[in-house]
Amino acid sequence: MSKKHKANSDGLVYSTDPDFIPASDEPEAETLPVSQQKLRIRLETKHRGGKAATVITGFIGRDDDLESLSKKLKTHCGTGGSAKDGEIIIQGDQRPKVLAWLLQQGYPAK
Repeated sequence: MSKKHKANSDGLVYSTDPDFIPASDEPEAETLPVSQQKLRIRLETKHRGGKAATVITGFIGRDDDLESLSKKLKTHCGTGGSAKDGEIIIQGDQRPKVLAWLLQQGYPAK
């Protein structure tokens, strides 16, 4: 699509229906308390050029809270990473550090 003709997030460009009301964005899910989060930690090397990455999955909540948790983990491990699509990706094999930190914070992690 060219820069001039961008569709909105649901793909709708134009409607001729005079009573049409565009669907509103769904509100984000509330973040579960720390004790109810079921986080899983795994090591991935596929699709990363052979480099290892620690991936934390299972976070349920708002993107802001995911970013905040990601920042705290990256700071604790002293490495880079990212948070997207409900996953936190930490560079390198940081599983023991991540698990220890999550358990210390009250997360029931595996």
